[in-house]
Amino acid sequence: YLLSCTGKSNQNAIFIDDGGRAYSVQTHTLPSARGQGEPLSGRLTVPAGMGFKGLVMGPDEDHYLMATDAGYGFITQLKDIQTKNKAGKAMLTVPTNAKVLAPAKIDAIEKAWIAAISNEGRMLVFPAADLPVMGRGKGNKMISIPGPRASSREELMVAAVAFNETDTLLVHSGKRHTKLKFSDLEHYFGERGRRGNKLPRGFQNVDTVEIVKKEK
Repeated sequence: YLLSCTGKSNQNAIFIDDGGRAYSVQTHTLPSARGQGEPLSGRLTVPAGMGFKGLVMGPDEDHYLMATDAGYGFITQLKDIQTKNKAGKAMLTVPTNAKVLAPAKIDAIEKAWIAAISNEGRMLVFPAADLPVMGRGKGNKMISIPGPRASSREELMVAAVAFNETDTLLVHSGKRHTKLKFSDLEHYFGERGRRGNKLPRGFQNVDTVEIVKKEK
């Protein structure tokens, strides 16, 4: 399947399309677990050819990282991207030829860190508080990718995740993966918008990054 999330039936499900628009659907009006469900196109007015890249739910106060693979992003609160408009609302400005990345939940901005990884195997880690909190826009540069290389899709930000110091990053590259604890990340710390440093050999072609929470 494409996307999933968890939440409560009195919360809206917020879908984010390829163009960076956000759409709200009342969860309690969706079909039950039985059957095939129903197409979103019956509830929402989505531009032709657009697919969905993100799905989030939660309390209005929850914060999420919104970003594009051109290396730009910002933090938003769910209350700021809700809309009753079937055509959605403009939320994330997508640069030329760029694609929307999956939203990443941020538990506590003042304690959270962002890891941004490029397709060249570079990773940059910086405080989440260095990104602006806003309701719409392009956001700020997260990791340095030259504009021409981004627009030609030669160089991209392939992953952007938020985590806390007690979490472990599980970096997947092909059939292999490596675990990085907070104490392993010193080599990758830097100012937001820098190039970052190379991941270990064998893990520079990153597919996905998982956040493993410490068991309580």
